[in-house]
Amino acid sequence: MLRRQDLGHRVVVRRIVGVRDNRPLFTDSLGELVDLTETHLTLATARGKLRVPLDEVHRAKRVPAARRPNATTVVALELAANEAWPAPVQERLGDWLLRAADGWTGRANSALPVGDPDRPLEAAIDAVSRWYADRGQTAMINTPLPLAAPVGAALDERGWTSRSPVLVQTTPLTALVARTPVRADLAEVELATSPSDEWLRLAAARKAAHAGVAPGPDPLDLLPAAARHVLTAVDQVRFAHLYAPTGDNYAPTGDNGGKLIAVGRGTVTGAGRWLGLTSIEVVPEARRQGLAQHVIGALGRWAAERGATDVFLQVEEVNSGAVALYRQLGFTTHHTYLTRVAPPAL
Repeated sequence: MLRRQDLGHRVVVRRIVGVRDNRPLFTDSLGELVDLTETHLTLATARGKLRVPLDEVHRAKRVPAARRPNATTVVALELAANEAWPAPVQERLGDWLLRAADGWTGRANSALPVGDPDRPLEAAIDAVSRWYADRGQTAMINTPLPLAAPVGAALDERGWTSRSPVLVQTTPLTALVARTPVRADLAEVELATSPSDEWLRLAAARKAAHAGVAPGPDPLDLLPAAARHVLTAVDQVRFAHLYAPTGDNYAPTGDNGGKLIAVGRGTVTGAGRWLGLTSIEVVPEARRQGLAQHVIGALGRWAAERGATDVFLQVEEVNSGAVALYRQLGFTTHHTYLTRVAPPAL
């Protein structure tokens, strides 16, 4: 049976549609799973959305994507994503990238095995392990799939574990902008070339919650120096700030008289093609009001003005709420990756 982790994936559902001669009649539906509740599932099919009661489902499973992206497009998108989230320390192992950022986020502290490492695979993995050991860090490798499946198989044999799968999702920028029109009932999103301290606090608190770490009195204390580099060291970057109007019940207030209630970050990389969306966050008390879409729309219009044509984001497969939101905005899964973690040294 399907789970929330299957949201955003292509699935086939066999359901009971009737009975004939005391035998059930079945029909199969193929589409992308866009919602799953305790009572219903919803598919986006070629004929439109289909909502199916779970008590009618006989069998359901995930199936491979209709079209898999070729290696060239996966590599190009992974490199554009690396530009959008640049680790302050980067070295090459042949074509592979070795990245370190004082342990802040998995993406900025993992090797990216795309291309030829200029040595046998086993020797390349050994070199990755030594590189991170020299920095006092646990070795991690991000494996885009299916491109890096051979790397993943070698890591399996060595006992490397896997974190939750990450969906790399894309949509045309024109479609995203069309789905996120300017809302006159909300305050204008402020776009800045650097994040405010309140922006950083909100982002740091989100990272802490995701990692299960208590943020303490000031979440900024959790941000290493490398974090600011990762966030800001991109030629074209904007930090979205959305404040509640003065007097709204969102205390405490920020410098402008209203509390910062939603943030986001947008970058344009990949030779100007890709808008990358990261750090989209809304404070808990202001969620389910369309604020995330409002922030995304502002970043989309900014990127369109700079000539970008497509959008990407990376979202953990288990984050069902975010997956559902991005599906509503037209995102589909381009490919996935796994963050592989080396076993403890003996």
